[in-house]
Amino acid sequence: MTAATTPSIQVRVTAVLQKFTNGQKTVEARGATVAEVLDDIESRYPGFRSQMYGGDGKLHRFVNVYLNDEDIRYTGGVDTALKQGDVLDILPALAGGA
Repeated sequence: MTAATTPSIQVRVTAVLQKFTNGQKTVEARGATVAEVLDDIESRYPGFRSQMYGGDGKLHRFVNVYLNDEDIRYTGGVDTALKQGDVLDILPALAGGA
């Protein structure tokens, strides 16, 4: 796909990740798959990828990624295909409590 045909995806991130996106709650990214979108975000916001992937190159267990409200674990993981107008939500799980 060329840049002109690569879909532009809206990516919403939680406060935990906003420190890597210069405080932005939503960023636009390009990619034909979830992995390509994450790589595009990393190219503009260095350090973002390290919050998403472990040393084994796989998504951290505690990072939840939803494509149009559907968990990508059930749609092909980071290889899930994207189309123009899709919305990704990235929600790192939070631990804590008493």
